Amino acid sequence: MHNLKPGLVGNADMVVGTNDTAARVGSGKIFVLATPVMISLMEEAALDAIEHLLPDGKQSLGTHLDISHTAATPTGMKVTARAELVKIEGRKLLFNVTARDEVEEIGSGQHQRVVVTARAFADRVADKQK
Repeated sequence: MHNLKPGLVGNADMVVGTNDTAARVGSGKIFVLATPVMISLMEEAALDAIEHLLPDGKQSLGTHLDISHTAATPTGMKVTARAELVKIEGRKLLFNVTARDEVEEIGSGQHQRVVVTARAFADRVADKQK
């Protein structure tokens, strides 16, 4: 994990489609970008910042979100999420995240991820299924 340093930035983009709306994902009744979809895009941006720098056999998992969704985005509009790694505490990674549509910032907050050994994590999940 020595490759990870505060200041790393990742981005993710999407165009809001009808399947990305609150009405379609069950988080509301209006046909605008759903909060869970915006959050997923923010997580994707965090992955873009760091996953390629993790050692073989390691991956990161989202563990905490503190996000505000402050503006609506209609279908057909592009949204870009940005994540900046701001703090590293052992295996915990803290990101500042934002999302913007073509007009304004639509959301922001913090996202925490933890770095795990992929095989050990998969074994714990398999044990839970037993």
